[in-house]
Amino acid sequence: MASINLNANISQGILNNPTINAGSFGLSLAGRVSREDYDALNAESEQSNQTKRVEGSLEYVQNLLKAEKISTFKFKTAPNPAAAPSSASVNRFAEGLSPFAKLLYENTAISFEHPPPGTSTSFPSDAQTMAPVTIKKSPSRRKSEGLKVAKHNPALANAAALAHNKARIEVHIPSQRQREMATGMLATQQTNILPPPSAVRTQPQPQTVSLADLMVTPKPPAVAVPKIETPPAVEPARPILPPKQVSLPPPPPVNAPKVERPVTPRTVSVPPPQGPPSSAASSQKQVEIRIELPKATFNRDEFAVVPDSPDAPADLSSKRDHGAGNDPLGDDLNQRERANILFLELRRCLQEIFTAEDHLSSQQIHSSPFVFLTAEQEPTMTSGAHDKVQRLLKRAIDAGCFGQIPVDGLTRIQHLSEGSLKHADSLDFRINEDWGETEVTLWAQQIPDIDRGLKAARTALRIMCGGREEKNLYSEDLMQLGLGLFRNVMEGIVIPIAEVRSTGLTANLFRHLSAYKKMITPLFASSHKLFALLSDLITSIDLSDTVVNTLEFLSSRLMFVENAYTEKDSVVGVSKFDGLRLGAMHMLSQIFLMNPAQREGILSEILTSLEKLPVGKQKARQFKLAGGGSIQPISALIMRLIQASAGKVDDSKDEFRSKIMQTIEDNPAAGSAQSARMPRFTIRTEDHGAIEHEIAVEELRNLAKNIFDGAYRYAHYVVNFIVKRALKSTKTGDTPYRNLLDLFVEDFTTCLDSPDWPAAELLLRLTMYLMFQQVDGEKNSAPARNMALELLGVMAASISKLRSHVRKIASNFEGSDSDELGRWLADLSLSVLEGNMSLEKIVRWDGPYRIMLEFLQDRLNEDEHLQSSISYLVTDWGSQIGPAYDYAEEDDGERFPELGRTAYRLRNMIEDPKWLSREWRFKAVSPGHAKLSHAVLLLRSNFCTAFRSILNVLMGSMTTDQATVRSRSLKSVNQVLETDPTILDGDSVFVDLILQCSSDPSPQVRDSALGLIGKCISMRPKLEEKMTPTVIQRFIDSGVGVRKRAMKLAKDIYLGNQSKSVRSTIANGLLHRMQDPDEGVRELARQMIEEIWISPFYKDDDSVAFKQSLTDHVALMVQTAKQGNTALILDKVFQTILAPESKFCEANTRVCTKLVANMFDLVDNPESNDSSAPSGKDALQVLMIFAKADPKLFTFEQIRLLKPHIASVSTSEDLAVSRAVVVIYRRVLPQVSSVHSQFLTEIRTYLMPATAKITRTLLDDVMACIWIISGLLHNTEAVARLISSSLAGIQKIRGFLARGLDQKTIRQFDRYSLIVGMGGKHCQLDGHDDLFKGKFPNWKGDSVSKLMVDVLCPFAQPSQAVDIRRPALDAIGLICQANPRNFVTENVIKVFEQVFKEQTVVLESMILRSFREFLFTEEQRSNQSSAAAVKEKKDLKVMGSTSFDDVASATTQRFLTAITRITLATIDDHAFLAVEILASINRQGLVHPKETGVTLITLETCPVTRISELAYHEHRALHEKYESVLEREYTKAFQSAFQYQRDIVGNCRGATEAPFTSKLHLLVDILKISKSRNRLKFLDKIVAQLEFEPSELDVSQPLPSHVAYCRFLIENIAFFEYVAVGDLQTVILSLEKLATGTGASIAQTIESEVFQVRIDQETATQPQPEHQQQEQPQQQQQAGEGEASTSTTLVPASLDLSRLRQLTAGSVIISAAWEVRSYLRRLYNLNPTRRDAKTKGPPKDLTKPPVKVQGITGDKFWDDVATLMTSLDSSERMMQQCKAFVDLMNVDSEVKIADEGEEDIDADGEPQTPEAADDDDDEVAMDGRGRKRKALNTPGGKKKRVRSNSQPRPRGRPKKVQAPETMEVDMGHDAF
Repeated sequence: MASINLNANISQGILNNPTINAGSFGLSLAGRVSREDYDALNAESEQSNQTKRVEGSLEYVQNLLKAEKISTFKFKTAPNPAAAPSSASVNRFAEGLSPFAKLLYENTAISFEHPPPGTSTSFPSDAQTMAPVTIKKSPSRRKSEGLKVAKHNPALANAAALAHNKARIEVHIPSQRQREMATGMLATQQTNILPPPSAVRTQPQPQTVSLADLMVTPKPPAVAVPKIETPPAVEPARPILPPKQVSLPPPPPVNAPKVERPVTPRTVSVPPPQGPPSSAASSQKQVEIRIELPKATFNRDEFAVVPDSPDAPADLSSKRDHGAGNDPLGDDLNQRERANILFLELRRCLQEIFTAEDHLSSQQIHSSPFVFLTAEQEPTMTSGAHDKVQRLLKRAIDAGCFGQIPVDGLTRIQHLSEGSLKHADSLDFRINEDWGETEVTLWAQQIPDIDRGLKAARTALRIMCGGREEKNLYSEDLMQLGLGLFRNVMEGIVIPIAEVRSTGLTANLFRHLSAYKKMITPLFASSHKLFALLSDLITSIDLSDTVVNTLEFLSSRLMFVENAYTEKDSVVGVSKFDGLRLGAMHMLSQIFLMNPAQREGILSEILTSLEKLPVGKQKARQFKLAGGGSIQPISALIMRLIQASAGKVDDSKDEFRSKIMQTIEDNPAAGSAQSARMPRFTIRTEDHGAIEHEIAVEELRNLAKNIFDGAYRYAHYVVNFIVKRALKSTKTGDTPYRNLLDLFVEDFTTCLDSPDWPAAELLLRLTMYLMFQQVDGEKNSAPARNMALELLGVMAASISKLRSHVRKIASNFEGSDSDELGRWLADLSLSVLEGNMSLEKIVRWDGPYRIMLEFLQDRLNEDEHLQSSISYLVTDWGSQIGPAYDYAEEDDGERFPELGRTAYRLRNMIEDPKWLSREWRFKAVSPGHAKLSHAVLLLRSNFCTAFRSILNVLMGSMTTDQATVRSRSLKSVNQVLETDPTILDGDSVFVDLILQCSSDPSPQVRDSALGLIGKCISMRPKLEEKMTPTVIQRFIDSGVGVRKRAMKLAKDIYLGNQSKSVRSTIANGLLHRMQDPDEGVRELARQMIEEIWISPFYKDDDSVAFKQSLTDHVALMVQTAKQGNTALILDKVFQTILAPESKFCEANTRVCTKLVANMFDLVDNPESNDSSAPSGKDALQVLMIFAKADPKLFTFEQIRLLKPHIASVSTSEDLAVSRAVVVIYRRVLPQVSSVHSQFLTEIRTYLMPATAKITRTLLDDVMACIWIISGLLHNTEAVARLISSSLAGIQKIRGFLARGLDQKTIRQFDRYSLIVGMGGKHCQLDGHDDLFKGKFPNWKGDSVSKLMVDVLCPFAQPSQAVDIRRPALDAIGLICQANPRNFVTENVIKVFEQVFKEQTVVLESMILRSFREFLFTEEQRSNQSSAAAVKEKKDLKVMGSTSFDDVASATTQRFLTAITRITLATIDDHAFLAVEILASINRQGLVHPKETGVTLITLETCPVTRISELAYHEHRALHEKYESVLEREYTKAFQSAFQYQRDIVGNCRGATEAPFTSKLHLLVDILKISKSRNRLKFLDKIVAQLEFEPSELDVSQPLPSHVAYCRFLIENIAFFEYVAVGDLQTVILSLEKLATGTGASIAQTIESEVFQVRIDQETATQPQPEHQQQEQPQQQQQAGEGEASTSTTLVPASLDLSRLRQLTAGSVIISAAWEVRSYLRRLYNLNPTRRDAKTKGPPKDLTKPPVKVQGITGDKFWDDVATLMTSLDSSERMMQQCKAFVDLMNVDSEVKIADEGEEDIDADGEPQTPEAADDDDDEVAMDGRGRKRKALNTPGGKKKRVRSNSQPRPRGRPKKVQAPETMEVDMGHDAF
């Protein structure tokens, strides 16, 4: 139940249209009319004489209030209780209205009504009833509109029932005259119309009406105007004291008897409350609200029962009437007459031809239009005669009169055709690519003879297609002659011309052939017609296998010919050859249908031919679909073959013949064939099928099942064939099946919704089943599962697209004025989408199957190839009848009989394809109806119903253990999302899984997840809030690509989100990416900051909205600057954005100027608890950043606003505010003119006293600011006096050094030295030397800075305390920064050297800080001078870029050793300070690259990110310039990095965990830009570091140093990210060489010294008979378990423990090297066989990046190496390690022999041939231990190795001579 609100806008005097529920109020008048115009209109309305303007406005508003201008609302009625307001809400209207609104109110009467059902919509004639609108000053009256009935589907009948159940609501606003008439009546009736209050409260109300909803709220109480009914009487109106709830009584039960009652609407009026009226004026202002409610009881006839699923229209299908009244041939001629006419015409034509032949033979004539003589003087027909005869023959065959033609005449026509055939066959017309213009001209002269030969073949074969039984018409020679000519034309003309192109080698031939296009085109047309005739012939007569095979070969070849893509590339046009290809497709379909035994061979031949196609031909989609689009011709062929196999083969002749022969054999006397003619089916009529419905259904089931099972089998063969081969190939491999599978699936999905290709669903369904198997199989490889997920994603997307398309089409049908069939199909499709449609209604006789069949049959004349689609549909329909019958509900008397009739009809349709069109007719079916019917069938198919299963598979794959599979599943989900975003709605599991994948260990998965998150946000913006934190979190991802994708996605979120917190968080994350180690990420971050912060404000706009957005943006920038340490980053960002080199420098400067101006409005804002409210302090920080970036952004008036903050610098407690203001002044004041001298003087006055109190950081800026102001004022005397007095104070304190300084004096010295140092840094005081000489009479120099240094140096001597030396060194460093020559003075050098010698950190930091500032300044100066080098000539007297390069070089050379020591001594801030200095030295090239290269490589392994990243950038810069120099230092770098990790970091492992990352990974990353040769040198060097001499190993430490060093290198090797397969193979081969070289010698030494085994020692056991060998293993095992441990762990007495430790240490190194070799082979899936290791792959394979096997982690390798390192802990562990190492060197456990009877299996799971096994270099052992190794340097070729038995191997080396039995076995194996 909906209520209607009438919004009486009293303040504006405007009445809005009714709104539903709590609808929004109408727009105010202020938004439509300017206030000035409205006030003027009100002023004119108050005048007595109305102006034309007032009258026009009044008439205009009255016109708007007409009924036709006001919306009419119609609602369903249902009880919906609502609270009613109090009666106090009913007030007067006129009070408070504006003059114009009051004038409108008094001159207009409005009536809103909703008439009840059954009542007239016209108004009563009485003036006191609810009158229509009366508009004064307008001659026209509003006419009432009739009730409009809204359409409602699917049950249109329900509209009438709903229309009756409606209440009538009238709101009457009376005019002034009506109120005056009602005043007197109210006075006389008021006392009689008020009922007792109790009666009103208890009265049931059948309708809910809220006066508050009506929004009629005048202030004075309203006066009720009673409704005066015309007969019988006037019913008094009753007041409603506020109605609490009005509801309808419940309707009677459905089965209740119908009650007829007259409709008497009740009228409810609202009177004023009791009490005297307040005034006479108020009593005249009335309002009437009348509500007419329907009766409380309901009539059942008023409602219609809507079925759950509507039935089909009743008159869709009807049977044809075969009575005499219907003549299918028309009204003019019957069939016999037409046949007679055609027969006579054909006979006349033949007589003319024969007469011409006779005359030509008797030489009565020399030429004829029908016959001519060939070169062999043989008469033959002309081309025109052939055309005429063929046309007449075809018409005669179709009319059925062909059998009346004498056989002699037909034979004579064939004979006349033979001459042209022979002549054409004798010609040599094969086209050659080398032909020139002459050859093409001669060839073109033969075209008429060739064309005539093709027409002759058609004439002869057309006679054979007539169905005559005379054998002499079917000449085998004539057939072979015609087929031979056709084959020669195809191979010699058609195919070569189709392959000729306008470019390339055949360009000349193309040009010559194009000149004869008009002659060649008819040749293609004749070939096409002959091909079509051959297709008909193959179904008409039994052809020999030779003919069939030839046609099949030609058809298959035509299918794989590459036609031109464009018309300009084709000689005759693209469509001409495509027509031939269609003919080939039809031919293959006919052969496939007529020869069931050859079907699999045909399919196999077609599919294997695909492999011969190049990639370009595979992707050629040249088959045009009827509904638009194109697919591969081979895809169309496969679907057509599958559809053709669903048709029934006409084998009646063969069956009849076989039964006759069987009858003769069984009963020779009875020559009757009656038994052969016995019917195969029991049901003979429809009525019989209705009665015996079970038998009818069973007969159809058997027939359809046999046929459809064949189609299913062939479809499965095709899919399985391609999928199997696709699993063994890749998209970039040599075999095309992987790409072909993708193309096939795409083509099938393209055809899925087309009624012409019903087999597409079957092929997709079978492909889907196979893909499910690949996903679910635990042993399936990752590529196989990826392929399955990719294809499942394509299929799910196609299903989703189909569902969405069906829903859209159904809505269009349902909402439009379509026919009844369209509406029924729309309802049917919606029911199927909801899963509410039973199979029984799908298979009904006039259901979707029938609609599709009728649509296809109507188009059969246009496209004869649709017959295969019809056959497939009929068989599919028949196969569904059985399940529908089995699962049907209880029979209601008609359901089962109807299924029986349908089964009988379908059986006839399968047996006879023309039965349906002959027996039944159907209404016209439009393409839209057919597509919707096909969609209904598809949605019910097993393929589409598996949609949820596919989604479940995709979801499950998102959590699998294979990263590539997870990534592929995300991409597949993305495909589904593009077509059906509804899977994200609600509590979607997909969303949670996507977010989970965003933190996956694999970068590939994370990248795919981010792409999917972007798709989700674009389709469902409400997910943005949930997904944005995940996107921002990926800013710090380890993968560069992931970081970039996250940043791009965040930018889109930023621009579309107005939340300040979200925007600030995104901007903060992007700012931090400005410090990313990857240059591409840094540039992308800078670009995005510019796009989101600057670019949106390029446009100059003075609108309020623009200014507000600018203000909001400033607040956002301030809020972002508060977060973290973004101030420094912002500084660099804006410097880059505003740099002159920036592309948009001018526009950026203009925007930043606006931002600065806007930001000054926030300077005085106080601190607030609201984090989003910018404070003045925060605004000043951002202004400081802008001042550093570009001081020109500020104006003098703006900086004047900061004067109060400067005045309180010395007393301010907020250091950040003071420093920000001072920095702004420091940057901006140089731009200020000196005319503002008073302002500058005041500022200096404020700053000078602050020098004695403020901190060092603030003093730096204050002193610089004072010196700038002094320079602008041209008065530096005050600054000089300040510094000179401070220096004098220091000199005074110097006198107390001998006896020591107290704390107060130390603090004074600290302040004095700081002032002097800052003065020396910022002020040039050499011009005030007189002032300083006055303070220092003994000073004879001319450099004030040298005087300062000389005064301070005594305080920095080692004899002084640290608290005194520290400020002295600080001041000296500050002075030297601005006066670098002091760095090379003797006293400064001596002080610095002493500090570095003492290695006191706090003092070193003072010196390093001065070095850093000096070098940075020189670096900037050098860059500036380089930029200006073009404009200015350099000073040739100065070496380098600046005048202080000599100082920088000398200082660096002198202290480089100390700086390098500090960088490698710690990992704290002190070390980072030294690293910054080293980086600057490196950038300026002050030292040789090898001096810093090793240090930088070492620092790359530092766990502190800022140190390692800075070292990485500098090392990369060095590597790009001096790669050959650094290459020689790698060995030192390895050792230095190991020592740094061991001594400083405290972890000498070679990698970090979680995830495993090589500590040298930054070095390897830099080497990626090197050439392959240099990378291989690096890898060889790092493996060579593992070499050692066992006797020289120092094993005094618990873990020998070399062992730890080798572990460091080995673990780095294990976790390197290798660039190419060749790099990986180099490492593995080097490790294997180390194992088989050094490792073999150590193993031999261990055997001889530890286990004391000799080469000539005999084995303890002799060969024994087999039965004794079988008894001993268990005893040996029991003994071995108890004795092996003790026998192998006892250290021989003669062996020195130190020697044992050396041998064990060596074995540990080699074992660890073998572990990393094995790990790399497993990780990258490199075959461990020695044969493959020796075989070098193609060069292109060696340059490919290696691919990791998913699921293999480094945990096992990490733990195994850690276990190896414990081998030196005890003697027992050393002996165990030695034993294990000897076994490792002697036995290769990676190669094993299969058990007896077990088949050799290759990597793909296929059986391996014996030859493949014999190709191995070494024989493999019989037992599980494997085979013995052979060193790579072993001389000789292939050696026979003897296989050991199954006994446990005894200690010592085995005996050289083995048992004869074993030798025989091995030799026998080799002989095999």
